[in-house]
This record gives sequence, structure tokens and C-alpha cells, in this order.
Amino acid sequence: MSPQALPRPRRRPPTGLTRFAARLPVHLYRLGMGPLLGRRMMLLTHTGRISGRRRQVVVEVVAHDPHNRCWTVASGYGPQAQWYRNLRHVPGATIQTGRHRHHVSAYFLSPDEGAEVMAEYAPRHPRAARLLCRYLRLPCDGTADSYRAAGRQIPFVRLVEFGVRNA
Repeated sequence: MSPQALPRPRRRPPTGLTRFAARLPVHLYRLGMGPLLGRRMMLLTHTGRISGRRRQVVVEVVAHDPHNRCWTVASGYGPQAQWYRNLRHVPGATIQTGRHRHHVSAYFLSPDEGAEVMAEYAPRHPRAARLLCRYLRLPCDGTADSYRAAGRQIPFVRLVEFGVRNA
């Protein structure tokens, strides 16, 4: 199934005060306090597909493979999220985890690959997985199969550090 065949996002991106609160982690990174957010969050700096300007968003790392130097993230707002669309247009980006920066290239996972990522993520972070499914209004009863079904509907992106071959 192509990314265009994925269902539309079930929630609209935040506006007003909610957007301000959602953007606070970006400001923490800009102030040099990114390490306070832990290893599960990263600052993603990407290029706007229309403006060509630098854009930033903080996303949750759902999987990290230190051997292959790659990180997997999910688009909680679906394929219509601005950062996701921008990476589709220009896959090169920079990430910052804690105080470390990495130049990466984006690879978009298939729905079946996303299903496996979600099935592996859910046991490690059950509360976050349940909240994500509830937020996206995806049916989930807590079983691996239901998380796989949810993962097929969530766009996942693997960010691979430049110069790494086997990711």
C-alpha cells in the first residue's frame, strides 16, 4: 500500500495555545536543554517543501538501532503532517538527540514494516502505545495483532545517518 493510500489523519494538528504547548520542546532544544527530554525525543530539522526554509519539530523515537545508526519515528498526524510531507520532498535532514547531531536521510516504511515496528514498540512503552492509538482513534485491545493493525495505519519513517549502508 502506498503512503497515499493510508487513511487521512484522524486528528487535526494543534492550533492556538495547544500548538504553543506542542512547540515548547523545540524551544528547549534551541536553548540547549534538549537532553532534559530524554532519549525518546529528538529534534528533527528538515527543509520546507514550498519555502525551502529550515523547519524544526520534536518527534518521539519509537525505535533506535545504534549499530546501524538509525532512528524510527512515527507521524502521529498521518501522512499530512508538514514534517512528513517535507521529508517526502527533501529526504535529507538533521536530527539532534540530546547534544548529538546527525545528518540523516529519510526512508519511508511500508505499512507491513510499520506494523512490526508498532508491535515491537507497544510492549516497551504500553501506556504510550495505548495513548497513541486512542488519540488516533485506532481500535486496539492491547494485543500484538491489534498493535500491528494500528501500525499499518501510522506512517513510520526511518532516519539513517549518512554513510551507513545496512540500515
